[in-house]
Amino acid sequence: MNSVEFGLIVVTLFAIKSAKMRHRFQQQTTLGITPVSEVKFPLRSRDELPPVLKALQHIFVTPELNEKVFALLEKKFLKDKKKTGRKGMDLWHILVLAVIRHTLDTNWDRLEDMANYHKLLRQILGVHVEKFGIEETEFAYQTIVDNVSQIDDELLHQINLMVVEHGHNLLKKKKKKQAFNLKQTVML
Repeated sequence: MNSVEFGLIVVTLFAIKSAKMRHRFQQQTTLGITPVSEVKFPLRSRDELPPVLKALQHIFVTPELNEKVFALLEKKFLKDKKKTGRKGMDLWHILVLAVIRHTLDTNWDRLEDMANYHKLLRQILGVHVEKFGIEETEFAYQTIVDNVSQIDDELLHQINLMVVEHGHNLLKKKKKKQAFNLKQTVML
């Protein structure tokens, strides 16, 4: 390991140690960790997990949708809480694990196993380390239960409505663009 790699690891570890109690997830540029926006998905998979993870990735990388979803989560989790204290799970981790639990209709044991050992899920969580000997983040069973159980069906339904509305707006923009291109073609 050269001095640049060591310096990046030290800076990352310092940033993690001095973090606030609970925050939105902002992925540090760390050696060996694929940014959430660059995670690749299996295109021929027939499993229900990859499309859900792709949708979560879209929430993460789309600023206006990201802002709305995190505002809902902050309202739920940060209401009447101090800004400092023991660091809790990131809101992003809580959201991803709650969506996975409801999508797969799974129990807490399987969710803990997936959170700690499923490569694609860990990449979307922003914690999967490919190399460089960096200690991987592990999610304890009780931490998962205590945090993920706070997201109820109503909150997931509200987030789902936001995502659906965003998808409809994307389709409207696409149709308008296609209509504009058709008009230009007809005029020529």
